[in-house]
Amino acid sequence: MIRFTAAGLIIACLAAGEVPGVLAIRGARVYPGNGPAIDKGTVVVRNGLIEAVGTGVAVPADAWVIDGAMLTVYPGLIDGLSTWGIPTRTTPTPAPPALAPAAPPARGPEDRPSTTSWIHAQDQVQPNDRSVTEARNSGYTMAVTFPTAGIFAGQGAALNLAGEKPGQMTVAGSTGMYISTGVRGTGTGFPGSLMGVIAYIRQVYIDADHYAAAKQTYQAGARGMRRPDYDRALEGVLESPRILLPASRRVEMERMIRLSADLKRKAVLYGGHEGFRAAEVLKASGVPLLVSLRWPERARDSDPDQKEPLRALEVREGAASTPAVLAKQGVKFAFYSAGVEPPELRRAVKKAIDAGLSVEDAVRALSLNAAEIHGFADRAGSIEPGKIANLTIADGDLFQDRTRIKYVIIDGVKYEPAAPRQEATP
Repeated sequence: MIRFTAAGLIIACLAAGEVPGVLAIRGARVYPGNGPAIDKGTVVVRNGLIEAVGTGVAVPADAWVIDGAMLTVYPGLIDGLSTWGIPTRTTPTPAPPALAPAAPPARGPEDRPSTTSWIHAQDQVQPNDRSVTEARNSGYTMAVTFPTAGIFAGQGAALNLAGEKPGQMTVAGSTGMYISTGVRGTGTGFPGSLMGVIAYIRQVYIDADHYAAAKQTYQAGARGMRRPDYDRALEGVLESPRILLPASRRVEMERMIRLSADLKRKAVLYGGHEGFRAAEVLKASGVPLLVSLRWPERARDSDPDQKEPLRALEVREGAASTPAVLAKQGVKFAFYSAGVEPPELRRAVKKAIDAGLSVEDAVRALSLNAAEIHGFADRAGSIEPGKIANLTIADGDLFQDRTRIKYVIIDGVKYEPAAPRQEATP
């Protein structure tokens, strides 16, 4: 049997993400993501997949071995709703009026304002984007990445945070349609209010159902029938298996649950800071929730003498308890970064743990729950034989400040995060 220390393994065979075909982490504390922690467990990885996990697992003779006595192994962390890897979409500089007259404002749903439903995240991702590297260095192995500009912004994809090209990163495409209600149009254009946005969303799905029925009828007997016009916006809408709807307050959760039921679409809510007030509503609906790790706080530039509404204070106080309340009620939820810098995300999760969430439920919310919510749990999200070998390995409890990410394994490839930079002493 070939045996190396972790440092020797790196020196002997690892250059920028190279790893042998068989790898074993032996004697570590293992959080599989789908059950209780395993003490002195062994995880075997072969050809990019989990081969075995448990206490009585034999280390293969051809394995490179990492001594896990001082390590804790977690399922690779997953950002449940991310923009990592997608460059910020900028508005192009308009041409002079003489060359390109301004387009008239949108008149109604038929103009498809603020809709790019045909865009796929896996076609937009840039593997060398700085956010990908930063997230990986912070212990994340996957992100469910979405375009987010517009009402119907586009379709998400589950992406591994390593690879030389998008095709190597993509674990699951078309995971869902990102929908925002914050777009109000410009000038006198449609839609100009929240009511207008919701009416527009409803109309698009009415149009999509009619479009699908017309296509089905035409395909059943095309001769003698006028073919339906191709509509790429509706094609994108129909392609998505679920819709992501914004809901931070309880009233918004109730509204979006009713909307998804009316649309007859499988829905996922995102935001969730008032989930501690809406757990029973969410449980009754069966709609899962993506909880933002950007906890509400007072604006830094606000007037310290200005009194805040009681409701804002209550939400700020109770938001971090939302995950614990949801877990107790049996509501499916996962975490997402919401623009929080990757190095700060574990500290944000720790705030939820301090508010009552168990470590096991926190791990699950960062891994298997996200995979189940987005429909790829058959291939990722937990440390189980046959699943993709995505692992986050730390030198202690993942949610303690002193703990460091030692290794990140993605598709069986082992990465060592760069050591944090030390500030120079004056």
